[in-house]
Amino acid sequence: MRADMWGYLPAVGYTAAGTSLIGYKVEATDGAIGKVDKHSDDVGASHFVVDTGGWIFGKHLLVPAGLVVGIDTAEERIHVGRTKEEIKNAPEFDKDKHTGDVGYHEQLGSYYQSHRA
Repeated sequence: MRADMWGYLPAVGYTAAGTSLIGYKVEATDGAIGKVDKHSDDVGASHFVVDTGGWIFGKHLLVPAGLVVGIDTAEERIHVGRTKEEIKNAPEFDKDKHTGDVGYHEQLGSYYQSHRA
C-alpha cells in the first residue's frame, strides 16, 4: 500500500474523475461489505462512504480511494484490498468530519497503514 491513500491508483480502472460510483457494490477480500452511499473525487481526499446495510447493522464506513484494487464498471463493483474485519474495525464514520477534516483523514490513513493486507 502506498503512503497516499487518498487517491485512486491508475491500474484500478477508475479513469473518469467525476463519474458517480454511488450504488456500486463494495467487496472486501473476503466478501461483500455494502454499497456506495456517497463518493468524493476531491484531490488528495478521494473516498467513498459505504452503507453496510444489514452486515453491521446499517453502519456507514469511510473508505479511502487508495484501498481500491479494482473497479468493475460493467458489474458496478468496487474491490478493496482489505478484509471485512479490517474495514469493520476502522475508526467510526463521522458524517461531520468526513469531508475536509485533515485530522480525521490522518486517523483513518494511520489505521489502514498499520493494518496492511
